[in-house]
Amino acid sequence: MPLALRLRQKLKASLNDEQQQRIRQFLALRFRSPQHAVYKLAIGGSLRNLAIVYGTDKWGDHWYAKHYETHFESLRRRQLNVLEIGIGGDTVPESGGGSLRMWRTYFSNSRIYGIDIHDKSPHNERRIQTFRGSQVDETFLLEVVRRIGQIDIVIDDGSHRNEHVLKTFAFLFPRLSDTGMYVVEDTQTSYWSEMGGSSLDLDRRDTSMGFFKNLIDGLNYVEFDREDYEPSYYDKHIVAMHFYHGLVFIQKGMNNEGSSASRWRKR
Repeated sequence: MPLALRLRQKLKASLNDEQQQRIRQFLALRFRSPQHAVYKLAIGGSLRNLAIVYGTDKWGDHWYAKHYETHFESLRRRQLNVLEIGIGGDTVPESGGGSLRMWRTYFSNSRIYGIDIHDKSPHNERRIQTFRGSQVDETFLLEVVRRIGQIDIVIDDGSHRNEHVLKTFAFLFPRLSDTGMYVVEDTQTSYWSEMGGSSLDLDRRDTSMGFFKNLIDGLNYVEFDREDYEPSYYDKHIVAMHFYHGLVFIQKGMNNEGSSASRWRKR
């Protein structure tokens, strides 16, 4: 276990929830520029360590950072627009925002945007902008897209309710840049009835995992032995999908490599 993670866990064990919250707010809102400069210089290339020092749940509570590193390492220095749904901290405006600052340090030339149903404007700063609204309000989302322009990465860490995840994906994925990446966190809610999921019918298409699993065959739609098949938008615009514990990456692109049937069937 990394030293930084052990120290964080030891500190958390010695403080109550209120004390931890006050420390997070103080560090997040009082020393942003020095934090960013120091973290960028010292550990800017390690998303796992950035997740720890910024107090996000992407490493320690979950183990997402290592997967983000796999898919985002080659993108770190590009100029991107990154949108994360869910800023954290519940109703307190000053709370949360750790992931936004983590992404700002990791993507050193990108702009980071966040959506939350609560006011999180205290987290607005250079290269970070927040919007207040619901992830299933299409009028609100359309305005967010208009204000951001091209969106290159979407990370859904919002309500985690299955119906919300799917509605947001249906709206934002077509508006993602041509080679963008769409990420959904906490897909374990697909199996929880209180979140609209099911552990009995694992193929239900109204759950996050059921829906995304159903898209996998579309990667090979040109190989379908059906002349009457009409490819969907997702068939034609998803080129890769990666599934991890509680996490899904959907890579957008033109799925137009063509069929290998003629070559194989002549053998």
